[in-house]
Amino acid sequence: MQKPESSTIPLSPGVYLYKDERGRIIYVGKARVLRRRVLSYFRPDGLPAKTRAMLSHAASIEYLTTTTEKEALLLEASLIKKHRPRYNIVLRDDKQYVLFRLNTKHDFPRLEIVRQARRDGARYFGPFTSALAARETWKIIHRAFVLRRCSDKAMKNRVRACLYHFMGQCPAPCMGMVTPQEYNENVRKVCDLLQGRAAPLMNSLREAMDRASEDLEFEKAAILRDQIRAVERTVERQAAVLPGGGDMDAVGLFPADRGLALGIVFVRGGAVTDGRAFYWPGLGFEDAPELLWSFVSQYYSQVTPPPRILLPWLPPDAEDMEHTDDDGNPFAESLAPAPDASFHAVPDAAPAVSGPLTSRPVTPGPEISGMDAPAHTGQAAPHGDTAAPSSPLSSFTARELLEQALSDRRNGAVRIVPPQHAGDNQLVDMAQSNAREEARRQEQRTELGILDRLARSLHLAGPPHRIECVDVSHTGGQQTRVGMVVFEEGQPARSQYRAYAMPDSGDDYATLYAWVARRLESGPPWPDLLLIDGGRGQLRTIQRALQEAGQPDLFALAAIAKARDEQGHADRRAGNVADRIFVPDRVNPLPLREGGPELLFLQNVRDSTHRFAIGRHRKAKRGAALSGELMRLPGIGPATARLLWDRFGSVEAMCAATQEELCGLPGIGPAKAALLLQKLSGLGHV
Repeated sequence: MQKPESSTIPLSPGVYLYKDERGRIIYVGKARVLRRRVLSYFRPDGLPAKTRAMLSHAASIEYLTTTTEKEALLLEASLIKKHRPRYNIVLRDDKQYVLFRLNTKHDFPRLEIVRQARRDGARYFGPFTSALAARETWKIIHRAFVLRRCSDKAMKNRVRACLYHFMGQCPAPCMGMVTPQEYNENVRKVCDLLQGRAAPLMNSLREAMDRASEDLEFEKAAILRDQIRAVERTVERQAAVLPGGGDMDAVGLFPADRGLALGIVFVRGGAVTDGRAFYWPGLGFEDAPELLWSFVSQYYSQVTPPPRILLPWLPPDAEDMEHTDDDGNPFAESLAPAPDASFHAVPDAAPAVSGPLTSRPVTPGPEISGMDAPAHTGQAAPHGDTAAPSSPLSSFTARELLEQALSDRRNGAVRIVPPQHAGDNQLVDMAQSNAREEARRQEQRTELGILDRLARSLHLAGPPHRIECVDVSHTGGQQTRVGMVVFEEGQPARSQYRAYAMPDSGDDYATLYAWVARRLESGPPWPDLLLIDGGRGQLRTIQRALQEAGQPDLFALAAIAKARDEQGHADRRAGNVADRIFVPDRVNPLPLREGGPELLFLQNVRDSTHRFAIGRHRKAKRGAALSGELMRLPGIGPATARLLWDRFGSVEAMCAATQEELCGLPGIGPAKAALLLQKLSGLGHV
């Protein structure tokens, strides 16, 4: 694209958006001074290949100004979350990590496994990357420290003790068989265990066991003995690295042959508790500065950050590394590298994370606008400036902005620091070792070339970097839903899954035709390939809808249908891999090999869509059933039931609502709110 006039570019902080010829956003960046940052893209030489490639596809640029640099950072994050631009480094990880939750406000708290921390006054412990390992720990805790397992609603409605009580794994607080003081003694022990304070807990348990033995209370001593063994089993895999305790996360990088890998290890209570690794194909070590800032911003938008985040070095900020005058002419700054900020090389014998299962509590911070999904921050452009470390002062502004955002999320101070001593270097080594293993696994996978093979098999213009797949689900034409899943670079992008509520109809063709209009209203990003769960009829319906909307060539189409048996019926037998792929303007299905990687990949996409669509349809059925339960109450009609359902989402939340919350609904006054509160309280005891 042509260099814009400098007078048309604002001098304030803000965000700039590069768009291609079709109006799709291909890159989002932030800047402290928009004019200086944007003009740096058009200097005569020195641009890395990635930036040149982006500029070759860019047709226009737009600006969004903000009043502060922090607002620009959050706006950039929000835009990347929404548009997933092609040339931004995006953390394609939509996983919600497992946490333990204890609502200590309750007289008899329950230990729950959840995937999101909320500001509800409860205590949270985690995160754990393995849900299986977390559930195993949950079982061990319940066998040793007897806590209730039933929900609050089930506990209120019990008329006799549950089976777990007779197995010795529940103290039956529902029947008044334990006092809150006795119950909370076990809660305190569980908190100590999950916080990593195993040594003091073990000492107190041994002392109590000895006292019980001396008093000839052998049954009590046996219970304490089992608790000691449970604690030993839970903490036996810990790797103590901080003798004084403390929480931090350590990040390590590994440049592989065909990409860049990043590893992170979690330290809670002074011990390594878990780890995770990520891999980005096509990136080189020159992209490391941008990747580090992007990763910190995106990853900690999903989990609560610890008070200390350890990076291998503090990357330079692109705006500090290079400046331009108002005409776009570059002038360099002298930035002397700090001797203590060098990239730390990992020894060949660096240890790997084994993943023990204790963790200190996390406090859910406030939701920050633009920080609730993966985002790119820090480097405002894919410049790939030298990855050699520079003075921490060169990245002071970028680090300060990010620390402010993370501190708001944690509701406490967060510091981003380089290694300070040998112990920090050991943690970086450990994280880099995990990154090396992840790079080795990813580069050995045969799926790396699946997009190119799909393009060849389906006769596409290029690899389908973004694939959308749709399926219709209903029961007798009721609660009709169209589920849409998204795969990007061959991996599911779960944060972009969508379920469309369509008019009730048993006609799948009419539903798909109406869905096309809804999808066009949603706008870009458009898929490179739209896959339909169906046959030639469904394919022709969507093709006709696009033609009548004036967008016949907006994206490529394909349909996947079940194979047919000898009688011409769909063959739904388990293990059948002979599905058929149809494309427009072709009568017969494509000759894809049964069990080949292309067909297996498309079947995986279709199966993911089918599960998602059915799940959303079943959820809608449950909602309709609950709305019917509400409407059976005298004085509550369809309009009031819809208001309650849209506002609270569940009958339990409605029953827990206060009169003030009910008064906040449109058309609900104090008198009607009091009447609703009375009726809903009766519903909660049904």
